[in-house]
Amino acid sequence: MKRDIQTFSLVFLSLFFSFFSQIKAQNSSHMIKEENVTYTVNGVLLKGYVAYDQNVKGKRPAVLVVHEWWGLNEYPKMRARMLAELGYIAMAVDIFGDGKTAANPQEAQDLTKPFYQDPGLAKARLDEAIKKIKEYSQTDPSNVAAIGYCFGGGVVLNSAKLGSDLKGVVSFHGGLAGAPADKNLLKAKILVCHGGDDKFVSQKDIDNFKHQLDSIGANYSFKVYPNATHAFTNPNATKTGKEFNMPIAYNAEADKNSWNDMKDFFKDLFSK
Repeated sequence: MKRDIQTFSLVFLSLFFSFFSQIKAQNSSHMIKEENVTYTVNGVLLKGYVAYDQNVKGKRPAVLVVHEWWGLNEYPKMRARMLAELGYIAMAVDIFGDGKTAANPQEAQDLTKPFYQDPGLAKARLDEAIKKIKEYSQTDPSNVAAIGYCFGGGVVLNSAKLGSDLKGVVSFHGGLAGAPADKNLLKAKILVCHGGDDKFVSQKDIDNFKHQLDSIGANYSFKVYPNATHAFTNPNATKTGKEFNMPIAYNAEADKNSWNDMKDFFKDLFSK
C-alpha cells in the first residue's frame, strides 16, 4: 500500500512538473524587448516606442503605428507589442512631438489641427520614424509598413499618397480626406478597415477616396465592418464616448476581424 502511494505520488509530481513546464514554455515563447527612442525633425523632439521579440532571429519586417488624436498613449504601444508578438519589429510613432497627449476632445483638436491643414507635416515626421526604425539591426529595410488609428489612419494614408517609403499601409477607422492620390508618388499597397456605422467619415469622403485611387489604378482594399462605429478597435472607446458624448464604441468582433484582415494583408505584402 505504501509503495502504491509513493508510486502514485511520483507519477502525480511528474505530470504536474511536465504540465508546469509546458505552461512556462508557452508563456516564454515571446521575449518582448521594449524601449523608448528619441529623434528630431526640424528641431522638434519626437519620442517613439519600439518593441520586438528577442526570440525571433535575424531581420524581420517593420511596422510603424500612428496614434489616434489622443496622442502616443498606452493604446498604440499595446498595438506595437501585439505586432512584436507576430514577429515584426514595431514602432509607435509620436506625431505631435515631445510625447504630447490630449486629455479631452478640445485638446485633441488643437493638437491635430496643424496636421489636418498640412498633411506634409505629418509625413515629414512619419518619414523620420521610418529612418529611425531602419537603424535597428532587426529591421528588414525592404519590408516597412505602417498602420494608423483614427487620426493616425489618415496620417498613414496621406503619407503613402504623398510618397512615403512604405511597402503598405493599413488604416483602422481613419479619415479619408486629405492629400490627393498621385500615381507618381503612391508606392504602397493600401488596406482600409472602416466601420459601417462611422459617423465621422461621410459617404462623400468614401466615394471620393475610392474614385481617386481607382483613377490611378492603386492597389487597395476597402473593408467595411457592420455596426462598427468610429474607434471600434479601442477597448476604451465606449467609456470615452460616454464621457465626452461622442458616437464611438468598442466592437470586439470588428476589432478581431480587422486585425485578422491586417495579418492577412501583411502576410501577402511581406512575402513578395
